[in-house]
Amino acid sequence: MQNNTQITWFGQYRRALRFVAPYFPQLTVVTMIGGIATGLGLLQPYFSKLLIDSALLRRDLHALFWIAGMMAGFTIAGFALNIVSSYHYVRISANLLFDMRLALYRHLQACSPRFWTKNRLGDVVSRINNDVGEVQRIAADTLLAACSNVVFLAGAAAIMAWFSLPVFLCSLAALPFSIWALRHFQNRLSEQARTVRERSANIGSFLIETLLGFRVVATNNAEGSEVRRFRERNGGFIDALLAMQRTSFMAGAVPGTVLTLTTSAIFLYGGKMVIDGRLTTGSLVALMAYHLRLLAPIQNLMGLYTSLVGGSASLRRVFELLDTPIEIREAANPTCIENARGEIEFDNVSFRYEDSPVLERLSFRIEPGTICAVLGPSGVGKSTLADLLVRFYDPDDGTIRLDGLDVRDLRVSDLRREIVLVDQSSFLFQASVRENLAYGKPDATLEEIATAARRAAIHDHIEAMPAGYDTVLGERGLTLSAGERHRMTLARALLRDPSVLVLDEPTAALDAETEREIVESLAAVLRGRTAILITHRASLAAIADQVIMLNRGIQEPTAVSK
Repeated sequence: MQNNTQITWFGQYRRALRFVAPYFPQLTVVTMIGGIATGLGLLQPYFSKLLIDSALLRRDLHALFWIAGMMAGFTIAGFALNIVSSYHYVRISANLLFDMRLALYRHLQACSPRFWTKNRLGDVVSRINNDVGEVQRIAADTLLAACSNVVFLAGAAAIMAWFSLPVFLCSLAALPFSIWALRHFQNRLSEQARTVRERSANIGSFLIETLLGFRVVATNNAEGSEVRRFRERNGGFIDALLAMQRTSFMAGAVPGTVLTLTTSAIFLYGGKMVIDGRLTTGSLVALMAYHLRLLAPIQNLMGLYTSLVGGSASLRRVFELLDTPIEIREAANPTCIENARGEIEFDNVSFRYEDSPVLERLSFRIEPGTICAVLGPSGVGKSTLADLLVRFYDPDDGTIRLDGLDVRDLRVSDLRREIVLVDQSSFLFQASVRENLAYGKPDATLEEIATAARRAAIHDHIEAMPAGYDTVLGERGLTLSAGERHRMTLARALLRDPSVLVLDEPTAALDAETEREIVESLAAVLRGRTAILITHRASLAAIADQVIMLNRGIQEPTAVSK
């Protein structure tokens, strides 16, 4: 993945503005409502001054009711506006972050298999879930909170200076030290939070890896060692979490202590002014209320700054995925193709994986309606040939054609509709049999699904399941045998009725009796359709019209007439 550490934290958020732009008008309105709500809250200490000076000390009952009513009205209005602004802001931020997660998901879907061989699944999932979730948490607090705190800080400072400039300056005297302490501890907190996220991601990767490999763990009696490894990783996570907790406590305790000491000084200085008649009692009470609230918005703003800096690390991890180059790009003006005849041609095709040649100058042609078997030892590129056909990869040199058209010029969705690949590793979703078989053709009728299942020799087994075609399969289809999963995926491919069907080791996981059934079924089903059988089984090669032998990536064709 591309390293974006050279981009500043501000640059990461600037890159994220493309996700914010569609919501900018809504965010402006919501922020304005939040600012008004903060302004109403800012008046509460001023009402305390009026209550003491104009009502209580003058024993004015009318003023008491009027001021109390104003306090209640402004409080309710501010509460209502806060609810409205907070609700809509969270809704907008959730939609905005979903757009980011969706862009990331679509980008990953477009990545070639090469990407997945280089990156840990646990790390990718952690970035999609944890890092985008962290960005969403910060986004749900930042803009509205920043606006509210700035409005409150500016308003409180102005009102305090208006009441008494000397008391206001006294209140400001200790702020520099408080701000320094906040900055010092929050910088440490940012680093520690990053460590906590990284160690959490390591735990996620460990769990996914060991749970997916549970059979290997069990058969090697490695449960105890895996538990120890889990305990070690969790211990590192707890140590990082406790260190962050200690720093978080200090970040609040030190400035809070300074604020309390400053409050004592204001009591003395302001009280002396009241005794001398230079300040009213209500004004001192209001000044104390504003003073006690003055540090909070500064602390909040610095906390938001720290969160933004910390969140930029999550954004960087997200953008590293988004910056992963997409190897397979659709042509600017792709050619549409429908009902292809199924003619396949490889013209001097070469392909390298990393620095290792896989296919070299491979050339052959398959006539429409021909069953072609591709044979050869492991590692010569048989499966790579299939991946090239559906454009999981593009060749380094040479051309692959469908009906005389370069597959790179075709619309990718059309190509993958006309050429369907059945992988050797069969994958099924945790859904009903019917949903799994109709995955590539959601509008298929039950009769069409059953017909495809009969052709794949799996219909009788499905009918014997508790709910037939409505039976829900376990995760990844692990409730079925390897052979049953492969026949399910074969039925799914046959249901789509492609022009070209590519089968990668279609009988590798089957017993002899089931293999015979599949071979007999394929001989009938594939007749008249272009089919490429990647196999090492002689039984499959026997039904082929054409056999292509691969040896170290160089084609050695043998034509078989039938």
